[in-house]
Amino acid sequence: MQRLIAQVLHSRIFYLLASTVLTSVFWWSAFHKLWNFEGALGEMAHFGLQPSWLFASATIAVQLLGSLAIISASRWAWLGAGALSVFTLSTIPLAHRFWEMQGMQAFLEQALVQEHISLIGGLAIAAALAHARRQTT
Repeated sequence: MQRLIAQVLHSRIFYLLASTVLTSVFWWSAFHKLWNFEGALGEMAHFGLQPSWLFASATIAVQLLGSLAIISASRWAWLGAGALSVFTLSTIPLAHRFWEMQGMQAFLEQALVQEHISLIGGLAIAAALAHARRQTT
């Protein structure tokens, strides 16, 4: 049984599936913004990010290229993970200001912040695994 688990954990397919799931929040968001670019512009304007077309375009690019770098386990996986981590961290003071809220709204936003921090940890692990995969192949 241990051998089977080791084979699964080391397989390219497992890495591909796990990294796709890990980054799904980013590529789904990017595709949604592409399909509804006007909505993406409105979102950027809502958070005071001007020019909104530039921030929307940069967000889409970071989300897609960062995800692709991680999923492909390329030599740039660390950069993709870093860019997505900085992006994720930057959304906290922009969109999840739980410290300025009360009650259930504060609780829910704080939970989102905790999920963001966990996601950053997952991205770091994915970068390390991509590096390790390249060293052993």
